[in-house]
Amino acid sequence: MPRKKGGLPYEVHPTPAKGKDGKNIMYVKPARGYKMNMSAVDQFCSRGGYGMREGELSRAFSVFMSAAAELMSMGYRIDTTIGSFAPKLALRREITDADEVKNSDVMLNGVEYKPGKKWNKAIEKWLDDGFRKVETPNVQEILCDKAHLEKALAESLKRGYTTVKVFAYHANLTQYSARKQLNEWTKGENPKLMKSRMGQQDIYTEI
Repeated sequence: MPRKKGGLPYEVHPTPAKGKDGKNIMYVKPARGYKMNMSAVDQFCSRGGYGMREGELSRAFSVFMSAAAELMSMGYRIDTTIGSFAPKLALRREITDADEVKNSDVMLNGVEYKPGKKWNKAIEKWLDDGFRKVETPNVQEILCDKAHLEKALAESLKRGYTTVKVFAYHANLTQYSARKQLNEWTKGENPKLMKSRMGQQDIYTEI
């Protein structure tokens, strides 16, 4: 079972924006490396006094995901105690005339999740120890590790394309650094990636 270690761990990173003193403005984010899969969360709940037997949480999530997916395929937004879920749609091509949009032009573009304010209240009651700064990973060292970047790219491309957010997660980079690296791979005589637009975000596909 995870143990509390004196506060929620966080990292400090610079943004591209400059402050009044001419230096980069900082922002904070939860420290990387803290991750639990569904099986681990299931075990945590079964052994942590939550009144659940091992396997129950996983089965409940599996049923919920199947039911929610079926309902979202009918166009429903699902409001729950952990937030709302709704299908996100996009067009497969650029169209400027609404009358020209056909059913075949529409595609599923993921799920929109809005957590709401209940998460804040649920987390805050466990924040008795506040927050704890941890050492920030050396971004330059990560960017110099070509094998690591290649592995992260391969992982992030498993669904056929990647985004800045997905690649940043796999590469252990900030989204700013991840975007710079992805864009770098779209340049040159033999680019590795092709950049295009899907909805409100850039996507990168392998060439």
